Amino acid sequence: MIIPQPEADLSLNIMVVGADIIKILIKSKDDMTVDTLIKNFFLKDNRRTHQLFFDTITFLYILDIVEENNNIIKVKHGYTQKNLFQY
Repeated sequence: MIIPQPEADLSLNIMVVGADIIKILIKSKDDMTVDTLIKNFFLKDNRRTHQLFFDTITFLYILDIVEENNNIIKVKHGYTQKNLFQY
């Protein structure tokens, strides 16, 4: 289980950021390039970094939520959760 440190800023937590990325991808309705997604990612909070973005994308990929093909990233077909916390 991933447990954040009590002193950590939750707005920069990989699970919270992952939920934001899922929302961005679902709202877009179209496939999104990595460049467009990263621009939208930085609009939400200017403290976010490229490292946090790629760590979060890797996290979502390992959980089998997103897929990437030819620089296009999208939520996998059949994924029905709106965010990481919904069951």
